[in-house]
Amino acid sequence: MASRKDLANAIRALSMDAVQKAKSGHPGAPMGMADIAEVLWNDYLSHNPANPAWSNRDRFVLSNGHGSMLIYSLLHLSGYDLPMDELKQFRQLHSRTPGHPEYGYAPGVETTTGPLGQGITNAVGMAIAEKSLAAQFNRDGHAIVDHYTYCFLGDGCMMEGISHEACSLAGTLGLGKLIAFYDDNGISIDGEVEGWFTDDTPKRFEAYGWHVIPAVDGHDADAIKAAIEAARAERDKPTLICCKTIIGFGSPNKQGKEDCHGAPLGDDEIKLTREALGWAHAPFEVPADVYAGWDAKAKGAEREQGWNAQFDAYKAAHPALAAEYERRVIKGELPADFAAKADAYIAEVQAKAEKIASRKASQNALNAFGPLLPELMGGSADLAGSNLTLWSGAKGLTADDASGNYIFYGVREFGMAAIMNGIALHGGFVPYGATFLMFMEYARNAVRMAALMKQQGIFVFTHDSIGQGEDGPTHQPIEQVANLRMTPNLTTWRPADATESAVAWKEALLKNDGPTALVFSRQNLDPIVRTPDQVADINRGGYILKDCKGEPEAIIIATGSEVSLALAAAEQLTSRGKQVRVVSMPSTNVFDAQDAEYKEKVLPLSVLPRVAVEAAHVDFWWKYVGLDGRVVGMTTFGESAPGAALMEHFGFTVDNVVAAVDELLD
Repeated sequence: MASRKDLANAIRALSMDAVQKAKSGHPGAPMGMADIAEVLWNDYLSHNPANPAWSNRDRFVLSNGHGSMLIYSLLHLSGYDLPMDELKQFRQLHSRTPGHPEYGYAPGVETTTGPLGQGITNAVGMAIAEKSLAAQFNRDGHAIVDHYTYCFLGDGCMMEGISHEACSLAGTLGLGKLIAFYDDNGISIDGEVEGWFTDDTPKRFEAYGWHVIPAVDGHDADAIKAAIEAARAERDKPTLICCKTIIGFGSPNKQGKEDCHGAPLGDDEIKLTREALGWAHAPFEVPADVYAGWDAKAKGAEREQGWNAQFDAYKAAHPALAAEYERRVIKGELPADFAAKADAYIAEVQAKAEKIASRKASQNALNAFGPLLPELMGGSADLAGSNLTLWSGAKGLTADDASGNYIFYGVREFGMAAIMNGIALHGGFVPYGATFLMFMEYARNAVRMAALMKQQGIFVFTHDSIGQGEDGPTHQPIEQVANLRMTPNLTTWRPADATESAVAWKEALLKNDGPTALVFSRQNLDPIVRTPDQVADINRGGYILKDCKGEPEAIIIATGSEVSLALAAAEQLTSRGKQVRVVSMPSTNVFDAQDAEYKEKVLPLSVLPRVAVEAAHVDFWWKYVGLDGRVVGMTTFGESAPGAALMEHFGFTVDNVVAAVDELLD
């Protein structure tokens, strides 16, 4: 039987061989953390390589994702569908082993990591999801939700500000089944970190309310095992295990140095490393006894079968809860009648014709949809009263009571967005979280990661333009909506009234193949008269809101609060005999995805005189109006003044829109 040393050395050998073959990569971290990984995966991790989607599996997150060969080696060795040929294609086009772990490429990769600090933050979200699901579904004698979230992270993750946001909240929420391993090797890309990172990390995490196990020898299996036992015994606090390791362990000339962090060791050094480790095998060769020592298929199948028996007993005792668990957690489906009930609510909103801010319309939609969707997990970054994300059934999640459906994130926009990603990745919830649109900038990279992973997070952004007023240019978004719209896989909605807001929420909730950004106003918006067919067309992203008797001479395209302005301008132009069409385009992403026939119907190529109106940056709109068109929009930052005064000052007036159309028609 292979020794622990041999099992860990298999990781080191595969990692240095794959990086060498690719001529790029990061061998240092996998070689340094191999002993920790061996103990965790072989002695503790509950998972089934034959079913990576088993709902009660432990989650493993490699936050220091540059060390991706660590997780690829683990997955290959333990029996996942990741053959050796894929390891040989590390970092190559169309391989399942990209340079950083990418969700959806290799089975067993729980999240995309690479941007440092976001992996540990995703892990916090996963641990929140586990704790909340356990509180919602477990009953006496039936602990069907009972698993751990394990995370590896390095100095870079610790330095990133998002780790402070997430780990502070994790301590507050008492996430006792979150266990993080800090790879304290003292090295980052620029060399020894003591020149720029001298935090007392154990004290920092103790201050967060974590259970901290300091100074663990990361190359001593017994010490690692003892630390994990102590971590698992602490049920009320997350645990940080601080492991002292040597980066590039085993490399005679490069271990402990930045040289092995992000570059191949080189053929000569690999030969020396093999000798130092006692690994007398060719590149990408793993002996049978080592494979046998790693193989987790039988143990994984046994664990899942045991859980299945538990679930059968649960189903017999609590059939309704079991059915709900299967719907939400295993299948990830919304209730079968949700779409029909949502459509009925949308019809009510249209008939009511209420003048309200779209942020208030958003809250109304939550009050309508929330009771239908126990999987909703909301939140706001300390702006619940402004974002209007609290609804009548919202209940805050706390350390002592995790049965709630709302997270008070505090002023942690970036942390909130990445935690939402972790909740979505875990399964069982549809997370939404809110801040001002301007502060999307803080959350930006996590929003991008949601899009990259095609995860269903709903990002609620209120105070959507200069119309929010007196807070001034620091709080007034200009370029942010364009940024969101141009992000692949992200659908952005900027509704014009309460009806469009309700449709936007419905579509966001139905969209399970990517995130949605909902962009809402602070100021009240006039209700818009529509026919039933027009209401039905809202979900196509852009539709004809007001048409003329004959062929249009010009088309005005608008979104959000500027749709009413476009309608008023069209009325004035019509009274002068002009044939003008108004198109409301709450979601350019959805409109762009429509078939050519529909797009031609709404924006016929024969009608080139076009004016776009939006209180955001002008440059986004040229693709719709053409270089000969006009855009009434922003090219500067805003100012501090009442919203109505700012709209007039920056040209968002009926006269200005009319003048833009006249200029095209003259």
